[in-house]
Amino acid sequence: MDKIKLYLSQSYDELVNKVSWPSTNNLIESAKVVLTFVIISTILVFIMDVISQQALSFIYSIG
Repeated sequence: MDKIKLYLSQSYDELVNKVSWPSTNNLIESAKVVLTFVIISTILVFIMDVISQQALSFIYSIG
């Protein structure tokens, strides 16, 4: 039980005193970058899906 208490107190100390947390502005900017990347990736995947669907429809309509 003492080992668990020691582990928890050391973990808490590390999270509070040793970890460098990002500022709110840095966090918001990072979230904007991630959101932009996700939106662009989603659009690209959608475009590739539409193109491949049209290509396969064309190929199957020939035969």
